[in-house]
Amino acid sequence: MGLLCDYFVAPTDDAAAGTVDLVGGPGAAVAASPDPRGLLYRTGRPATTATDPAFPTVPGNGVEPVVQMGTLEALLTGRTFDEVLESARRDPVALRDGGERLVLRLNDPLADALATASDDRLAEVAGPWSRTDEFWGDADPDALASFLLDLAALARGGRERGEALYCWVSV
Repeated sequence: MGLLCDYFVAPTDDAAAGTVDLVGGPGAAVAASPDPRGLLYRTGRPATTATDPAFPTVPGNGVEPVVQMGTLEALLTGRTFDEVLESARRDPVALRDGGERLVLRLNDPLADALATASDDRLAEVAGPWSRTDEFWGDADPDALASFLLDLAALARGGRERGEALYCWVSV
């Protein structure tokens, strides 16, 4: 059993919470609504095609949203890890099956730091982040830099639309 994490932006906590039950997470294609019931049919015709993803999403590739992203926040903002944890949001916006599926809102300072960081800064941070204990000192800095570039683009787009950054987690 593994940990699946998808990072996404959504306009509200309620909208983000609605992804907790989506099979495949917030980036999964959402089927179009079935046609409304007609006078001659008991039910509408089922949707047959998928549409766009529920929300813009970046696959987390196993990067979890609390400790590993907390370490990233510390590196990007210059705050200590303890300061990051003290200011962190404590409650998930959605929780199912005793925590096997949940949606967390990431700290606003992390989202802001990602949205404002240059590509060079993100690549610079990927090296020390890859060597932290949270990655057992053995993560690929190039893969993390690529992830950070995608995540920063997501955060920038969300920031432009007034959206927050979230993580969908499934164990």
